[in-house]
Amino acid sequence: MQDPEFAVIVALICKEDGRFDRRAYEFVRRGLDHTVSELRKRESGRSGPPRHVTPPELLHGLRVYALEQYGPLAKTVLNAWGVQRGRDFGEIVFNLIEHNVFSKTDSDRREDFEGVYDFDEAFVRPVLPARRRAEPPAAEKVA
Repeated sequence: MQDPEFAVIVALICKEDGRFDRRAYEFVRRGLDHTVSELRKRESGRSGPPRHVTPPELLHGLRVYALEQYGPLAKTVLNAWGVQRGRDFGEIVFNLIEHNVFSKTDSDRREDFEGVYDFDEAFVRPVLPARRRAEPPAAEKVA
């Protein structure tokens, strides 16, 4: 069930910045929760409050979450919501930060979301049949 306050904030953000569908914001919020949960599992010996999730960690968590949720359609779904590269996730995150939904450290920047992965490599290649994943790209094939 969606948090009504979050829905109101996202509606406001979407009115101010129409680049991304409201579902992209919901996805990023759920994806952050998923990422934090997975990091806690990996760092099970660590005690104390949850630590800050870095932009690259969040991007990798969002990638895993998208593939779990949407499988071969992950890239298509994200693109339909206006998300076509890591920087777009960063824009969504910073929109949420500006509305006090998410927090950041002094060192976090929008640029930290750039160049972490290529969308095709991240969302298409993992769902290709094994035979096609092993083949070199068409440009590299010898005639």
